[in-house]
Amino acid sequence: MKVLLTGASGFLGRAISKHIPIQQLTSLGRSKSDIICDLSTEVPNLPSVQLVIHAAGKAHSVPKTEAENQVFFDVNVKGTRNLLHGLERAPVLPRSFVFISSVSVYGIEAGVGVDENYPLNATDAYGRSKIEAETIIKNWCEKNNVICSILRLPLLVGANPPGNLGAMIKGIKKGYYFNIAGGKAKKSMVMAEDVARIIPKLAEVGGTYNLTDGYHPSFNELSIHIAKQLGKSAVLNMPKIFAIVLAKIGDVWAKFPLNSSKLNKITSDLTFDDDKARSVLGWSPSSVLDIFKI
Repeated sequence: MKVLLTGASGFLGRAISKHIPIQQLTSLGRSKSDIICDLSTEVPNLPSVQLVIHAAGKAHSVPKTEAENQVFFDVNVKGTRNLLHGLERAPVLPRSFVFISSVSVYGIEAGVGVDENYPLNATDAYGRSKIEAETIIKNWCEKNNVICSILRLPLLVGANPPGNLGAMIKGIKKGYYFNIAGGKAKKSMVMAEDVARIIPKLAEVGGTYNLTDGYHPSFNELSIHIAKQLGKSAVLNMPKIFAIVLAKIGDVWAKFPLNSSKLNKITSDLTFDDDKARSVLGWSPSSVLDIFKI
């Protein structure tokens, strides 16, 4: 099977590429790829492939201006449209299309066992751009009789992770990371390697799925797991009352690292239900706390 992978140099893209024989893989990206293309501005010239895995996208930043908001739509929406236009120009359309989306499409900061039927209520630029990209892909696949698969992923875990998990590891290493109120809030997460392994089965079946490790570790459990690997004896804790005071500073001073909205996210459970993937795909993931090595 010939496979086109966008975002191959990204965190998840690297994990996915390890599971595809090199002679079957064509990578597409802005650098270090077989096809060099900025999808936000260009329609690529593509070969015929049987499977497309669209893992490229804009994430891991909080926009502060309208221009920064627009970048999410340029990359995640316009980039998706340009990719689909490129596929239409190829000699043969793909048989299957897999899109890497996010649980951010649900637009919630707290909840337990949220499944794929929950309304897509995102109001932030990242979540809205992912919703729009999902819709474009579903319509295109239906029109062209292509098997459509969408993965809504929570926090991705693996060696040298980006984003909030990478910042957490750095903070624990340097001694400035604090759990708040004991770090009891549970969050869904999943190993990048497990996501990569399920894609071949997913591509045959199609559908929209949440993926998690099924356990949903708390911040405290995750921070202890990381601290042990770093040779740290303990993780600092901040009482919630003190955090509330600091958050009020952030509410009026935008550059302060904590505000009331962030505090609410940090101290609230947010977990997702992956029963659909388990029943349809045979999803049987690893526990993050059992195998995560920083």
